[in-house]
Amino acid sequence: MSSKVMDLVYWKDMERTGMVLTGLVVALLSLFQLSIITVVSTLSLAILCFTISVRIYYKLLHVLQLGDGVHPFQSYLDLDISLSGEEAEHCLQRAIVLSCSALETLRNLIFVGNLFSSLKFWLLMYVVTFLGNLCNGLTLIIIGVIAVFSVPLFYTRHQDKVDSCIVAVQAQIDNIKDFFYRLTQGGGPPPDPTPGGAKPKAH
Repeated sequence: MSSKVMDLVYWKDMERTGMVLTGLVVALLSLFQLSIITVVSTLSLAILCFTISVRIYYKLLHVLQLGDGVHPFQSYLDLDISLSGEEAEHCLQRAIVLSCSALETLRNLIFVGNLFSSLKFWLLMYVVTFLGNLCNGLTLIIIGVIAVFSVPLFYTRHQDKVDSCIVAVQAQIDNIKDFFYRLTQGGGPPPDPTPGGAKPKAH
């Protein structure tokens, strides 16, 4: 299943990826004007009209002896989407572990388990308030969907340039984090990276 998702993201089958991306974007854009119930029901009706029409068409071809009578969607019906007991238990355990880890992290951030981490979280929420004034959550979801289908492909084609930019940005972020960390620790020069540190000069 994960390999098929990755094939969609990396445009291995351009026709299928284009259909999926177009469908997702159109469905999300329609939510600006219609309720989610209307969108889901309309899409379901449209898909059913298509699949039922194709199924009847193939059935008529078989009756008229112009086709072999093979179900047009048999490959989709044969897909194994079930989970064994062990796989289901593993997924449930993983979901519980991730949920508990997220709650623990959120608790430490809110109740200032680490001052530096809480300050970063405060800064992030402050930036998000400005982002909320510019656009709503649905807009961010649409941007996220488009990014999922475009960023990986862009990265694979320009990997060297992107990696160099990421290294430069990460270096700047590390410098800023080091500055704020030393600020929260009372200031002072950064620690000496040499083994043993610098020894004070004798007077």
